[in-house]
Amino acid sequence: MEGSEVLKTDIALSNVQEVYSGPEGQLWELIMGEQIHAGGMMSSRALAEGAGIREEMKGIDLCCCLGAGMRFLVKNYHVRMCGVDATEKMVTEARRRAEDEGMAGKLDFRLGDVTNIPYGNEEFDFVWGEDAWCYVIDKERLIREAARVLKPGGIIAFTDWIEGDIGLSDEEANRINRFMKFPDMESVKGYRRLLKKHGFDIRESVEIEFAKYVDLYIAMLTEQVAYDALKILGDDMDLFKAMGEEMDFMRNRIHEGKMARGRFIGMKK
Repeated sequence: MEGSEVLKTDIALSNVQEVYSGPEGQLWELIMGEQIHAGGMMSSRALAEGAGIREEMKGIDLCCCLGAGMRFLVKNYHVRMCGVDATEKMVTEARRRAEDEGMAGKLDFRLGDVTNIPYGNEEFDFVWGEDAWCYVIDKERLIREAARVLKPGGIIAFTDWIEGDIGLSDEEANRINRFMKFPDMESVKGYRRLLKKHGFDIRESVEIEFAKYVDLYIAMLTEQVAYDALKILGDDMDLFKAMGEEMDFMRNRIHEGKMARGRFIGMKK
């Protein structure tokens, strides 16, 4: 990034809600699966193992989307989970899918703003997030709220799409952020600063595998699910091609190390 601060766009929460209430959200699920994050279940397992998630813990998933991450944790780690998301369609669908899997009584979903979490102080053993906080405008308030709802000694564990060590130019960052509907992207250094500022001892803050997943998504769209994607987009071939061009632009920046994906684990002091 040119300069010392991340580039801010004028992307608002309403833009993100529009994506996940409409065809773009369906398209991401088509190519990424229900969890809608890079690496799917294996990424979730690596995050949970690194964070030391164990039976009977109570966690909260911030930007929980369809609740698939919460269901993964309940099934595999026997924890109790709450989730917050700002998009009404996602919360409604998350509740329906939890009910379909016989898990309605084990999960609590709330429509709300993750920078003003609708739960009390020190309620949770861990805070969870997967590739979603890039959509949050005020990431500092998000981290501060995460610290508020965690018990002393509680764990914050999340992955996110970030700027790489090399960094994007302002022009590159603006193009990617607008396509993805990100207000901005943090970096490893940026998240480390926020975590330390709000009382976390950092256990892990690293860039993790990303490029191969974006390669996979593009291959899926061009070689396997083009018909399905076009159907979601109302058979608008011009839109399909334009989105493909933007994904390819992003893919190239990822291969160059300018854009990345990070995993972060910290303990509240």
